[in-house]
Amino acid sequence: MEEPVLNSHNKDEHRPSHTAEHLLNQTMVRMFGTERSKNAHIERKKSKINYNLPECPTPEQVSAIEAKMNELIAQDLPVTYEFMTRDNIPEGVKLDKLPEDASETLRIVRIGDYDACACIGQHVESTGQIGGFRITSTSYNEGSFRIVFKVSATE
Repeated sequence: MEEPVLNSHNKDEHRPSHTAEHLLNQTMVRMFGTERSKNAHIERKKSKINYNLPECPTPEQVSAIEAKMNELIAQDLPVTYEFMTRDNIPEGVKLDKLPEDASETLRIVRIGDYDACACIGQHVESTGQIGGFRITSTSYNEGSFRIVFKVSATE
């Protein structure tokens, strides 16, 4: 098979934190019915991600998010890639975050059967490499819920 042509990627992500972002997005979609985050700042030391929610999650819900994330990490789900054209994108994979100049061929990143999304970033080989996941703080302001988190992988 010919190597697909993708857009260049100018970021050097912390792979465990970036992969955790994928899991967190899907967890928030499933738990709260929200969309995937439109903006995130993912770093080795701490990461911030925002979700549009009509009300602030309770402390119990925040604990449930963290517990679900650590459960998924412990499952050591494989992270795999598929290349496909836009007209073959699986149901449920949204393309609204792609840049306008995104290539016709896209890379779909799958984390087990839990998540699939188009992404050209760097990821770990399986969720077990993320290490522990800890929410260090949350805030809520006018419909925007922010989660600040850390992962324990040292990579």
